Amino acid sequence: MPVSKTEVNKKIALIMIAIMAFAGVLSLTTRVFAQDNSVQAQVKAEDGHPSWDHVVKGTENWGDSKDVRVGKFLNNIWKSTGIYKMIHTTGKEAPVAEVHEETKAPFASSAPGYQYLIMIAIGFLIVYLGAAKGFEPLLLIPIGFGTILVNILGANMGQGPDGMLHIIYNAGVGNEFFPMLIFMGIGAMTDFGPLIANPKMALLGGAAQFGVFFTLFGVSLMNLIPGLNTDYNIMQACAIAIIGGADGPTSIYVSAKLAPELMAVIAVAAYSYMALVPMIQPPIMKALTTKKERLIHMDQLRPVSKTERVLFPMMLLALTILLLPPAAPLIGMLAFGNFIKQVGCVDRLSKTAENELMNIVSILLSLGVGSQMTPEKIINGKSIGIIILGLLAFCVATAAGVLMAKLMNLFLPKNKKINPLIGSAGVSAVPMAARVSNKVGQEYDPSNFLLMNAMGPNVSGVIGTAIAAGVFIATFG
Repeated sequence: MPVSKTEVNKKIALIMIAIMAFAGVLSLTTRVFAQDNSVQAQVKAEDGHPSWDHVVKGTENWGDSKDVRVGKFLNNIWKSTGIYKMIHTTGKEAPVAEVHEETKAPFASSAPGYQYLIMIAIGFLIVYLGAAKGFEPLLLIPIGFGTILVNILGANMGQGPDGMLHIIYNAGVGNEFFPMLIFMGIGAMTDFGPLIANPKMALLGGAAQFGVFFTLFGVSLMNLIPGLNTDYNIMQACAIAIIGGADGPTSIYVSAKLAPELMAVIAVAAYSYMALVPMIQPPIMKALTTKKERLIHMDQLRPVSKTERVLFPMMLLALTILLLPPAAPLIGMLAFGNFIKQVGCVDRLSKTAENELMNIVSILLSLGVGSQMTPEKIINGKSIGIIILGLLAFCVATAAGVLMAKLMNLFLPKNKKINPLIGSAGVSAVPMAARVSNKVGQEYDPSNFLLMNAMGPNVSGVIGTAIAAGVFIATFG
């Protein structure tokens, strides 16, 4: 009579249970893998064959500390869980973090476990804002995952020398490599046509840099507040101020040159505010404009010839070489990326810089930025001060661009007025800020398309922030 499949499965299950029970009894009652030297002499039975109680080669000196027993095994598993580490990591008992000389990145945890749990929650919030709310998912999702992964106690992804996130940070975030590649990609993606067609839009991009320089005074004032113990020096102040341009690569570049010890929190603040442009800017734009101003329609821009498009990046680079060489790395890569886009004979290079290379570097840079979101870097007075100052700088830059547009309208003919909403696009977040200007304008008039007009101040803001960075480096670097 054939045996049914169910009966076979039952027999297999019973055999497996018997094997596990035997192994459990064995582990509870005998020394399976190691013994101390006092016992290992009697390892053979009377018939000359090895007994169950024997020593495995290479474990002779382990003693009782590494005996394999069910209770100890389960206890070790519990101690390796993230829950145990978060409860028992106090920060006081944690080893002093070894610091990399160039990046100032700690290799060991040095904060209480609950703070890592807070940072993981922040990481999930960042991912939620990117994935569910659509706040620049290309930036926020990898930053959020970097934040989560680096704060998992026991995973050691952010610790040197072999942690993946630590390697990414040292490879290109903690120096100028990734920012330069990002600027090349931005150049390949950017159309300077709106700025060439309407050069006065450069004034709006320049006005937005007021947030950068205003923050220098804010840093000085913060140093005067008793109890904060910030004590920022002038080079740190310059690195913090550049956050106001809402330009992540430039912020990393300047902090690497002037204040590498603050690079982590500066990069996090800059990229966070870049990603949160759709949340931060609209309330400021609406507060500073009237409904009548928001309904202003702007003329269609004139066509720009290929010759103008090709000559513009070369002229920009030439002026930088002559007047502000410290800004040449940033503007030079921007000009290079834009030139290969406009010249038309190296489409493969342009498409690679604009797509594949830009995507790869963006992933790595965002993960590297997220890897710096650790408690010892973020949850302290100095870092919180930087985040507050960065937000202030960004808000002031947005407001300055809007107010400059209103000021320009006082001198422009009635049929040539500027919609002040595009003034907020003077920050360097390309093309996010221009999209926000267009979106807010269409809330009041769906037929009002401001995107191309807003791209003028937006791309000029990129150039303006790079120039501000060059000025800081030339003065204090």
